[in-house]
Amino acid sequence: MTYASEATPGRENEDFVAAGPGWVVLLDGATAPPGVDGGCRHDPAWLVRRIGGRIAAGLAAEAGEPLPDLVAEAIKVTGEAHAGTCDLGDPDSPSATVSVLRRGADAVDWLVLADSPIVFETPAGTVVCRDDRIDRLPSYTRAAVRAARNSPGGFWVASTKPEAAYEARTGRVPLRGLRRAAVLSDGASRLVERFGRLTWAELLRLLDEEGPAELVRRTRAVEAARPADAGGRGKRHDDATAVLVRF
Repeated sequence: MTYASEATPGRENEDFVAAGPGWVVLLDGATAPPGVDGGCRHDPAWLVRRIGGRIAAGLAAEAGEPLPDLVAEAIKVTGEAHAGTCDLGDPDSPSATVSVLRRGADAVDWLVLADSPIVFETPAGTVVCRDDRIDRLPSYTRAAVRAARNSPGGFWVASTKPEAAYEARTGRVPLRGLRRAAVLSDGASRLVERFGRLTWAELLRLLDEEGPAELVRRTRAVEAARPADAGGRGKRHDDATAVLVRF
């Protein structure tokens, strides 16, 4: 496994990545809109370190616990750590995506909560594991997104509700013939998903042949070349984290 992680220029990195023998966990913190405090004294960087660190500890324990259980426990413990100082009932509380990959004896288990995809190169072709519910909201006004967050019919993120972990997309990919995989924050997947400059297969090849740092470099170059008013939902720049896993 190898990875690169780079903050939005001029800002703190709100992505988190950790890896160990046979596993990877990646979180992408959601930057709060201007003027929204979410009832919490902590920022997304604090949240991703707490939740991500707890998930990593569970993965390192090699207990074989189901991935949603690990994520739910991490959200629960993190909530308990600041319940006395923050309003955990505020829908605008800091939140994050979660993506987890764990290798077993004959298959790889994966979990994706919100929009940080995992991509596998299998003998049958490229398999993209993503959670696109945030892409299908009827409205993206601040009020509409607030109402849809961690709500049935909306989208789910790691924040203050442990039950969100059981709304994650999960699955298993056979290990036989598996060559490589990528775990990506949406800041590192945008050359495919937002800009259309690469296919998923080309992204995997770029990661393998030139490394995750080169993917981030190319992403920054495309961002810089786009007009400031190019439009489209999302930020001009974003924290970018890319993990390459070779099997």
